Amino acid sequence: MDSDYMSYVLAKSQNDDIHNAGECGGAVTSILKYLLDEEIVDGVLALSPQNDVYDATPTFITESDDLLKTAGSYHCAPTMIGDIVQKYLFDKKVAVTVKPCDMRAVEELITRHKINKDNIYLIGLNCGGTVSPVSGRKMIDLFYEADPDDVVSEEIDKGKFIIELADGSEEAVKIHDLEEEGYGRRNNCQRCDVKIPRKANIACGNWGAEDGWTFIEINDEKGQELIDGAKKAGLIETKNPAQGAIDGREKVEGIMIKMAKKVQDASYPLVSEMDEWSRCISCYACRDVCPICWCFENCELNKPYFKDETTVPPTPIAFQGVRLSHMSFSCVDCGQCDDVCPMDIPVSLIFDKLQKKYYNRTGYVAGVSDDIKPPLYSPEKTEL
Repeated sequence: MDSDYMSYVLAKSQNDDIHNAGECGGAVTSILKYLLDEEIVDGVLALSPQNDVYDATPTFITESDDLLKTAGSYHCAPTMIGDIVQKYLFDKKVAVTVKPCDMRAVEELITRHKINKDNIYLIGLNCGGTVSPVSGRKMIDLFYEADPDDVVSEEIDKGKFIIELADGSEEAVKIHDLEEEGYGRRNNCQRCDVKIPRKANIACGNWGAEDGWTFIEINDEKGQELIDGAKKAGLIETKNPAQGAIDGREKVEGIMIKMAKKVQDASYPLVSEMDEWSRCISCYACRDVCPICWCFENCELNKPYFKDETTVPPTPIAFQGVRLSHMSFSCVDCGQCDDVCPMDIPVSLIFDKLQKKYYNRTGYVAGVSDDIKPPLYSPEKTEL
């Protein structure tokens, strides 16, 4: 974030179809339309639902008429944005919608020269958390007395998980109550304390917004150009938020961070790395799905000295130890490793626990910190 440019606006779409389909006024979709219509980007990477709201997947859009199907929020969607950009879109100019963990992954990959910062526009989405699609369906069946197939949209707002049904009615249950019963947000989302993606060019959401408007934090010159350009093209209308709205947004963010810290304090003492790793079968799933692990061909874990005649892959302790040494300071806590682990090892919790220890000593946060380098690059590494 560039403090010289940080400012706030309320924005909404000037396109009726986008305004009606989009979340809180459709400003994000209209800004993406501006980037495509003006040929500033080759495409937009956003989320599009497939059969229902539980299986939204990343979709590369090249025609602005197709953006309408990406409008709205999808809290059951996966976190794969950084991985997709660095593997498949490196040479293209792209705009991407990013939750905080997506933003952190992109920033870490920029640091590793796997994403070209000049080629990417980051449209940040404030995030209160995501829900596993499988448990999400079960949760709605159990707590809402509704058919999961009747849900047409969902939202997390004011501490509640809200669903809208096909008949237009809404049902809401407190997130706290859902999570007390083992449902609600993913575990990594519950302890995440980065709620607003301030390293994105703009950070958008409904916190502090008036009905039908998006609250946008402009974080750098590139972000200001986005707002000015979309407004000049007649795609969005803007106005300044009242001080009460700014204070309200700050209050919501503070409450959510406080909740996350509480979960951290409860979670970290309960996890024992050695006990959890004893279940590891060295399947490499956590490594392969990680958006930050990218050097598969030269991966240390593929080297001969990690193998012997009795074990083709490294032993679990060697495998997890190497990953821990590489990832504990780089983990963006997206939780994908937890999602794919066949042995239910809370991999991201272990990484996050160690990362918080490093943060307490250095102030460094992966994908967030500007002026503090990670340990491999830090002059303090010997002392630490």
